[in-house]
Amino acid sequence: MTYTQQQQHSRPASYTPLSAPLYGASAPDAFIRFFKKYATFSGRASRSEYWWWVLVNSIVTILFYLVLGLTSPNGTGEASPGLLIALILLSVWVLVTIVPGVALLVRRLHDANLSGWMALLGLIPLIGGIILLVLVLIGPKPDAQRFDQPRAYRG
Repeated sequence: MTYTQQQQHSRPASYTPLSAPLYGASAPDAFIRFFKKYATFSGRASRSEYWWWVLVNSIVTILFYLVLGLTSPNGTGEASPGLLIALILLSVWVLVTIVPGVALLVRRLHDANLSGWMALLGLIPLIGGIILLVLVLIGPKPDAQRFDQPRAYRG
């Protein structure tokens, strides 16, 4: 079964299957789908799913860095307990979100009918991030529905 953008706009997020991209996703819907599809590298993700997650992740990360800045030592050379707690929480956040973040990037590339392996372009210093930014801005392509179907076992 295939889903067009028009069909999905008329459905609430709760009725859109996880295997289909949620076009016009709200921030809470994108956040919930991000963690429900934790390590799912197959399928597609809409631009709204992707960019809402980027916004939420950026805000949380900035807040952690603000706390780190406020709790950093003032020339004494000793780390305060608040600094250690903030560092631990930031580390946990990064570890919890890195795998689903890469999976979301791969699904976003799939929605633009691109191979998920193109996410490796981000490893190229400077230019790789710019290329990925351009690629995730590409709109959905009808041919990308091929990523919605699970591959048959080829034994």
